[in-house]
Amino acid sequence: MSDQSSPQDITIVPQPRRDPEVRAITIPDIVEAMASGLRDFQAAPRFGLAFGAAYAAGGAVIVLCVIGIGWSYLAYPLAAGFALIGPFAAVGLYEVSRVLSHGERPSWRGIFAVVFAQGRRELGWMAFVTLFVFIFWMYQARLLVVLFLGFHATATLRDFVTLVTTTPEGILFLIVGNAVGAALALVLFSLTVVSFPLLLERDVDFVTAMITSVRAVAKSPGPMISWAAIIVVELLLASLPFFLGLLIVLPILGHATWHLYRRIVAPAQA
Repeated sequence: MSDQSSPQDITIVPQPRRDPEVRAITIPDIVEAMASGLRDFQAAPRFGLAFGAAYAAGGAVIVLCVIGIGWSYLAYPLAAGFALIGPFAAVGLYEVSRVLSHGERPSWRGIFAVVFAQGRRELGWMAFVTLFVFIFWMYQARLLVVLFLGFHATATLRDFVTLVTTTPEGILFLIVGNAVGAALALVLFSLTVVSFPLLLERDVDFVTAMITSVRAVAKSPGPMISWAAIIVVELLLASLPFFLGLLIVLPILGHATWHLYRRIVAPAQA
């Protein structure tokens, strides 16, 4: 009797998928990522300017709409919260940097083909997470307005600015509101800082991507929080001249985020 097993008797045990390896980074890594982001912007400026213009136009339209319908008190929370969706808005820029890193020339067709293909899968769920946090922030902002400024009428944006900068209730609103916003921004940053580029590059689920992102922040808390602060400050400053600064700031930050991701997450093992 033969001891050899037939092909039908062989059972293939699937190997568990390895979680992406996360590496520690330092402040010099952030500086080098910013430099690489600037080089990518200079190498393909039309893509950066287009995505930056779309992001800036979206912010301007939203703020103008709330002012136009008399909800001027939501203009500041909207402008501040608009930075929360920056990682999603920069997905196309990640693809541009990925293509450039392979020595290829990016094209609109190729970029949108990749982004739309991923958007129908796990990238869409990450977009939902980002949108959910943004909506939650706006709900909290409106609640804080009612709690601190509910008895004060503000017909215009100028009246609202005067109210929050010259009254005790307004100053308290700014302090509490900015604290809540900072906490939400840190949570969303931890969930998305490497999630979007990871989903764009690899076939992983969005939960794994978020866990990997949180692990990256926990691995290098100081540098990562510094990177978060750089993003928030630059986006807010770029939004001051009616979002026009985002034409330059968003693409540079987007490209830099891709390069920082490549430093944080080790290449996939074959």
